[in-house]
Amino acid sequence: MAPDLCPHRPCPNRRAFVDSASDSDATQVLSRSASRSVLRSVRTRWSPCSTCERPLRDHRGKKYQQARIVARGHRVRKRGAGRAGYEVSEHSYSLDGQKVSNLEAILAGSEKESGTLVVGAHYDGVAGTVGADDNATGVAAILELARMLQGSRLRKNIRFVLFANDEPPFFQTDVMGSLVYARQLKRDHIEVSAMISLEMLGYYSDAPSSQKYPALLGWLYPSRGDFLGFVGKSDSPDLVRRAVRRFRETTDFPSEGVAAPVEWPGVGWSDHWSFWQANYPAIMITDTAIFRNPYYHTPNDTPDKLDFPRMARVVEGVRRVVETLASNP
Repeated sequence: MAPDLCPHRPCPNRRAFVDSASDSDATQVLSRSASRSVLRSVRTRWSPCSTCERPLRDHRGKKYQQARIVARGHRVRKRGAGRAGYEVSEHSYSLDGQKVSNLEAILAGSEKESGTLVVGAHYDGVAGTVGADDNATGVAAILELARMLQGSRLRKNIRFVLFANDEPPFFQTDVMGSLVYARQLKRDHIEVSAMISLEMLGYYSDAPSSQKYPALLGWLYPSRGDFLGFVGKSDSPDLVRRAVRRFRETTDFPSEGVAAPVEWPGVGWSDHWSFWQANYPAIMITDTAIFRNPYYHTPNDTPDKLDFPRMARVVEGVRRVVETLASNP
């Protein structure tokens, strides 16, 4: 369980999201994100306590609120997603006799026949961890992107998806949530022009030698862990190039891209791997996970380790990437 972070005592709704949330709880998080009441006006600088709905003062402004809500491990109550224009669908399947679900919200494009862009993140975490960076930051980014793009009329459909069962023992198995989802898209003959997996977006360091790499890559890339990574596979580098180019054109934030063999450590370590199995183009956007964050897959992966200001800048830049990929052929 996550510690009781609500400042109001007692708070009856305290609950860890990543470690012990059920499918219905995850649906509540995504539905809540789609409503106007998720983020309060930056002018008032007041936001609701994500746990008990009482007022909670915060001086960082609205761009930080959603990341804080999810990364702190609180359950967020369901509000009217329909009023905000999103309908959340559960794509469920059975695992060991229990129902598990991928969660999907669709932003309709102006030319539906032009294809679909999938933007996804896994919402599960390693047992015994809070999972603040891995992967509450990815979930928070999905929620914020859906909010920011609400009402946009881009060319392609955008599917915002939260995936179950990314972590071991389900990783890269037939019951990995993103693989189940990608295979269903293929069976339904859905044309996916690109998929973006948001995998750990909140840990950055300016310390020398804070960034590690698989063998040989260290000669080519920075030694400080202060950048955002774009990762694809070597036989289809175009998507990496397009994403990195747009990010750099619109966002004042360090970034690096690599298109490498799938066999290299880390290249396929997220939900984009599942879309490769279905022959869809896909990339991962990441803070590089185990190659930077010393708290990866440990109980110390907690919200106090996250850099919320940098994460907010990253999400704003990813928004521009998503808009471009959803607008162009």
